[in-house]
Amino acid sequence: MASSTTVSVILLLVSSLMVAALAGSMDQDFDITWGDGRGKMLNNGDLLTLSLDRASGSGFQSKNEYLFGKIDMQLKLVPGNSAGTVTAYYLSSKGSNWDEIDFEFLGNLSGDPYILHTNVFSQGKGNREQQFYLWFDPTADFHTYSILWNPQRIIFSVDGTPIREFKNSESIGVPFPKNQAMRIYSSLWNADDWATRGGLVKTDWSKAPFTASYRNFKADACVWSSGKSSCPSSSTSSTSSTWLSQELDNSAQERLRWVQKNYMIYNYCTDLKRFPQSLPPECRTS
Repeated sequence: MASSTTVSVILLLVSSLMVAALAGSMDQDFDITWGDGRGKMLNNGDLLTLSLDRASGSGFQSKNEYLFGKIDMQLKLVPGNSAGTVTAYYLSSKGSNWDEIDFEFLGNLSGDPYILHTNVFSQGKGNREQQFYLWFDPTADFHTYSILWNPQRIIFSVDGTPIREFKNSESIGVPFPKNQAMRIYSSLWNADDWATRGGLVKTDWSKAPFTASYRNFKADACVWSSGKSSCPSSSTSSTSSTWLSQELDNSAQERLRWVQKNYMIYNYCTDLKRFPQSLPPECRTS
């Protein structure tokens, strides 16, 4: 019995390694890159925490680069009075014409809601902000924040509910992130010059250190290494890569509309004061 159990375990391990990237311990997938010890790997590498005090914040980045994928991470945000703090979790390439896909969590006074700030940069150009309140307390427990990135669209989701879709609009001259591999980054830092009520509410350092927690990272993704992708050119036909052509079905579109109707608090696509001459072209087609 013991030997058959061992064989079963080995087969499970082998089959799991056949996928481009899967859920693993945080220390297998990430390096803490700054913070002088304020970033920590705990629970045998299954939990990563970042902290911020008056002297410094902290951050980490993925060991791998990705070119398309479905990325999931569970986060528990800074509790209590988090005003002035920003927890950023994003994909980004390098260089002056970088691509970037952003989640940023803007802290607030105790009892006031966090603001979830999203943005998409392509070829160094951003200015595509949408902001949301959440329908739960993101500091009380872990919640899953996901980015689906394929050649046709980028979908931001929270606990499996889509909150934003950014479609490929290259046909009308809008650059789309599709040629630059990106790493995953996260940081916890002080931004009290703008983060909370436009900088009116400052960080209360008597509440430091501030701590955000991360676990259960999963990447079903194309790993980019030495100029090559781990996904074969025929991977669109693979059942393990359905995300490469995934789009929102009717149910998901309904949930997206529910979030945007009830929880969206800013949308660049409706900001006529910011774009008095003409809204960005992708806004005029959606």
